[in-house]
Amino acid sequence: MKTGDKNPGKELYQQLRLLSCEQLWHDEVPRFDRATPPERMARVAVIRAVGVVFSESGTAAQKDAARVWLRSLLHDPQEKVRRYAMTALPKIGAGADEEASLLSLLQKPANEREQKFLGRALDKIGGAATLAGMPENAPAFLTQTRQKVQANVARSESPSAVRMDRALTDFAALRIHLRGRAGLENIVRDEVEETFKARGIFRVAEVRRGLVAITPVAPFTLDDIYALRCFGTVGFVLGTTAVSEGEEAIEALAAAITSPLARRVFETFTEGSIRYRLDFIAKGHQRGAVRLLANRAFELCPAILNDARNAPWAIDIHPAGRGSSVELRPRLTPDPRLWFREQDVPAASHPPLAACMTRLAGRMENDIVWDPFCGSGLELIERALLGGVRRIHGTDLSAEAVEIARKNFAAAKLDSIPAEFTCGDFREGLRPGSATLIITNPPMGMRVPIPDLHGLIADLFSTAAKVLRPGGRLVFANPVRVDSQDRSLRLQTRQTVDFGGFDCRLEMYLKSAR
Repeated sequence: MKTGDKNPGKELYQQLRLLSCEQLWHDEVPRFDRATPPERMARVAVIRAVGVVFSESGTAAQKDAARVWLRSLLHDPQEKVRRYAMTALPKIGAGADEEASLLSLLQKPANEREQKFLGRALDKIGGAATLAGMPENAPAFLTQTRQKVQANVARSESPSAVRMDRALTDFAALRIHLRGRAGLENIVRDEVEETFKARGIFRVAEVRRGLVAITPVAPFTLDDIYALRCFGTVGFVLGTTAVSEGEEAIEALAAAITSPLARRVFETFTEGSIRYRLDFIAKGHQRGAVRLLANRAFELCPAILNDARNAPWAIDIHPAGRGSSVELRPRLTPDPRLWFREQDVPAASHPPLAACMTRLAGRMENDIVWDPFCGSGLELIERALLGGVRRIHGTDLSAEAVEIARKNFAAAKLDSIPAEFTCGDFREGLRPGSATLIITNPPMGMRVPIPDLHGLIADLFSTAAKVLRPGGRLVFANPVRVDSQDRSLRLQTRQTVDFGGFDCRLEMYLKSAR
């Protein structure tokens, strides 16, 4: 079709889409039924409109009537009508009668295109009857349908959950990737080494940009891993491939997903059916590759199901040199480390970043901690969880943020620590010499424009110099290249961190006695 040409079928659908259920049912459906075959082909968009409009606004009785009508169209002499009916039925919400009608079509001769539409409909509504009724000699392209239907059944009959407390005892050759923001790797490494120094469960195998690789040296649980607070995501490496595209890559990736190692990890940490969501990281939409890989993995091991709906696991395919790294990641929502986060604010701190800032600040007994831009309170809560805190102060210009920070802090069950959250400008905050730690992630000007960001950071430095006691620390994310002009604040550490599209400097200053 040339640019500028109109598509009559699409235009008709757009018009029909605006009608009510009553108008479609009493006017357009009878008109379609009375039409000659050529007229029906020209108005086949009526079927699509019924599926969409009735799914959004129809009553139970109206939907029942529409389903009966659509079922009758499954046996229409014209293939296009049948295909449109197959697509519309699942939108309204099909049941056993619709499933049986679709299954009856599997026994009839049809071209490959129509069978694919039939398979897509059964993907959405198929259940145990579809698994039992699918012919043994079903075409290869229906493998995806069989897997999706099996996932539908498993989802309803054997709900899945990630087991945090179950120990993996056979961990030979297992490598675990802790991924996070580039620039924070050393903090993540230090946390691993300090946390497991006495227990000896994990050792650090490698540190590279945005990643810390660890290997277990003793049986472990997911609870053990999530005792760490500074990483972003955790992935069990199931294998690597030497190539990233083509049939050879699909075969190698499928072998990794269904390997004995993968099955051990899946079976240990999963309660219920084993289901995962597949994603090619940093490659954009890869629907074709996802379909081929998921189907091949299903052929190798039907017990491991690709399922995009509420799967407890993700299998992420990461670029690795010329090949790929296959990593199994638990999909935990909410993150068990954030049990206290009842609400959030726009542009809130990334939780692992808040934990990393806390570790950078270190633990000092009787710390009096202030966050001038407290947001939802993450930095203050992370510091309190580390222990040794005498008092907490949080300020923010947003009254809503202050209230959210107060609620989150209460939810963290840190009742023994006095905490005060106030709405106001940080320049009018605490009295001189009243804090031992200022820890904050100030506004960056990315979502909410800051008229003078450089001036804001300069004011933060001058305020910190007044409020901090000698020996106190200022730990913050510095979005601009502005240094403290007050000589009493001495730079201790500075590292560049990827803030999701732009670099920011994570800095710590020490207040001298002068």
